[in-house]
Amino acid sequence: MTLKELLGGGEVVSMTGSDELQVSGISYDSRNVQPGHVFFALRGGSADGHRFISSAVNNGAVAVVHEEEPGDLDVLARTASFIRVPDCRKALSLASRTWYNDPSRSLTVIGVTGTNGKTTTTYILKSILEAWGKKVGLIGTIQYLIGDAAYRATHTTPESLEFQKLLHDMRDAGCSHVVTEVSSHALSQKRVDGTLFRTGIFTNLTRDHLDFHGTMDEYFLSKKTFFTEVLDRNAVSVINHDDPWGRKLAEDIPAQVSTYGLESGADLMAGEINTSFEGLKFRISVRGRTYDAVSPLVGLPNVYNILAAAGAAAAVGVPWDVIMAGVRTAPPITGRFEKVNAGQKFLVIVDYAHTEDALERLIYTARGLTKGKIITVFGCGGDRDRGKRPRMGAIATRLSDFVIITSDNPRSEDPEQIIREVEAGAARRNYLAEPDRKEAIRRAVLMAEENDIVLIAGKGHEEYQEIGGERFPFNDREVVEDSIRHLINNS
Repeated sequence: MTLKELLGGGEVVSMTGSDELQVSGISYDSRNVQPGHVFFALRGGSADGHRFISSAVNNGAVAVVHEEEPGDLDVLARTASFIRVPDCRKALSLASRTWYNDPSRSLTVIGVTGTNGKTTTTYILKSILEAWGKKVGLIGTIQYLIGDAAYRATHTTPESLEFQKLLHDMRDAGCSHVVTEVSSHALSQKRVDGTLFRTGIFTNLTRDHLDFHGTMDEYFLSKKTFFTEVLDRNAVSVINHDDPWGRKLAEDIPAQVSTYGLESGADLMAGEINTSFEGLKFRISVRGRTYDAVSPLVGLPNVYNILAAAGAAAAVGVPWDVIMAGVRTAPPITGRFEKVNAGQKFLVIVDYAHTEDALERLIYTARGLTKGKIITVFGCGGDRDRGKRPRMGAIATRLSDFVIITSDNPRSEDPEQIIREVEAGAARRNYLAEPDRKEAIRRAVLMAEENDIVLIAGKGHEEYQEIGGERFPFNDREVVEDSIRHLINNS
């Protein structure tokens, strides 16, 4: 297609050169530019694409989309067209949609945003839609799925070029529906702009990503844009009525809203809840009718996730008997209250909980399932919101019988300094510090007795640990299993 066709849907401030050039591809990394490409000079957290404009042109870019003019524009413009735009990320998102022939128009796309519960909600939705006989694509934290084919996830919500390519590939593979997590970073960086979403879910909002957003209000506003600026005007917004930020959102948006929760006043309400290690049983009330929900998922947070998925499924026309069938068959999710059984007499749970709210819910859920001790192993990530560290230390020590504070992904920070900041919030002296995560898990397994629950929190499905800027293979579940085998063999 021509450059004019590629950029036809976006705002242009100025242009140097021809817009009738033939375009062979799109890049936002100068190293990936090939002859005939259009290069988008994105500003990132650690690098600014404007610094690499010359490299992109030297690699064969026929056009550059930018926000600031390079100092050597007169020279570079001899070989490439230059298009100045007010927002390069938005321009990339719209151009990517055009390049891949607007794939969301041929799909029913459902987006899930919020702090906690996004991943599980998408998998429940996928199960419901498959019970309806649909082929489903999934984009999220653990992996990208096109039907049964799985691909490694680079981001919860990838950059707009990759996001539109995934939608394109899903459409071409015969998918009719797509469920996707939509992160606050993705919304702030316009990664899903131009995508037609038929339904959107808001799960909750608790402290997270304040290293990026600064304040809870800014964090909320980034989520709000999904419902006010991205969702189709005819879409149904499915919102957690029990969450205070959810109630605020429901009041602020003009679109059609369907609320869910356990408290009175929600459109979809759960009651008569029974939870055990075998799963959940509860009743859903909606528009004067009730439905019996049965699920292998464990804990009260999953009641909310099921309600969210059911509300979104109903909004896109799935019959309630099919919704209940899909809920029954939705399997436990990797790294989300994942039980590890290697022959031990106590229970071990691996969970992705890495926010104070998620950690609190995790421990409360475990407490309701045993009369034994709760031993919690957790840490806080480096180069992220430092304010939550003492808060998580307080929650863990207050609610657990014993805590081992360890490393999560320290990244470029000193692991022991992170631990000291977590310790500063400790409510009780019922903890020890062990920077080596493998050793921390081993010690928790050694001290556990029959009927106890060991909670390994923070990393969930991740298969690496990032230390000093390097990623090393690390899997909580595998470490747990090795520790249990060693315990059994030496007992």
